[in-house]
Amino acid sequence: MQSSLKRILVGTGCFLLIFAIAVAGYVIAGWHLLDAIYMVVITVFGVGFGEIGPMNPPLRIFTIFVIVAGYTSVVYIVGGFLQMITEGEINRVMGARRMTREIQTLSGHVIICGYGRIGQILARKMAEAKQPFVVIDQNNDRIQQAELHGYLVRVGNATDEVILESVGIHQAKVLATVLPDDAANVFITLTARGLNPRLVIVARGESPSTEKKLLQAGADQVVSPAAIGALRMAHMITHPSALNFLEADDGRATLNELLAQIDVQIDELAIPAGSDLVGASIGTVEVRGKGTFIIVALRRVDGSMLIHPNHSLFLHEGDTLIVMGHQGDIPLFAHHHALKRQMRYRGAKQR
Repeated sequence: MQSSLKRILVGTGCFLLIFAIAVAGYVIAGWHLLDAIYMVVITVFGVGFGEIGPMNPPLRIFTIFVIVAGYTSVVYIVGGFLQMITEGEINRVMGARRMTREIQTLSGHVIICGYGRIGQILARKMAEAKQPFVVIDQNNDRIQQAELHGYLVRVGNATDEVILESVGIHQAKVLATVLPDDAANVFITLTARGLNPRLVIVARGESPSTEKKLLQAGADQVVSPAAIGALRMAHMITHPSALNFLEADDGRATLNELLAQIDVQIDELAIPAGSDLVGASIGTVEVRGKGTFIIVALRRVDGSMLIHPNHSLFLHEGDTLIVMGHQGDIPLFAHHHALKRQMRYRGAKQR
């Protein structure tokens, strides 16, 4: 592409130089400037209206030079444009073939159906994890956007068996269908499960009623962005200290959601005035908990956060413990020691 552009620029420069020399030659021969320009134009572009001024033998030889040089520069410029168009088409075809060959060599890869907002985030995370993946989408603009990031892509409808086979579904490890259309996700799941019974399928479900259909269609996991978003907002409201601790590392941002699946949670316990834990050490609190939880962080009353606090640290009034344990054990411990669980009491009037 650069060579063709250079060719166009060089040809244009030569043409302007020849044009200027030709006009100057006719003016020197005694022609008016406008007549000289007109003569050069009809000569170079082959209009052939004939001479409009006196032509002696030297001037005829000069005109021949103008014709040959002018035609050559114009052809050179046109050739550059044709080369640019041809190279673009060739690069596009070669790029598509190269991508097809790369997809055919994949094994144990991830297939992402849909490159919308969720698909883009998912693709970025796969790239960061160096996990091979292929993106399928019908929208050419989104596919071009994915190509700019260097992702392997396939234009087409992911509900089509031929499209899924072309991205190596028989060799794939995981298929994630993240389209905003629940019906399409169900159909993709059903089709993919029929093509590869060993495939792990993660499906997006917008409507709560869709989860059962996706599972029946063959999905291994169903993710509801709306539910996750609402749960995240609820944690921001009810567990601000625990959330601050989790957000200290992006990799732990969804830890509480994952722990909830195994009946474990990260909670926070505020140390109020009058609690028998005021003045107690971190080690003492864990001993009193009888192994039902562990203390993962301590937020001092001044707002400072201590990760993995030392067992010898003493608690003060207004401190907040970030603990991880069984969902049923933490409330019992808090009640026994008259602690304020932020999930239950935050924002309520204290008595």
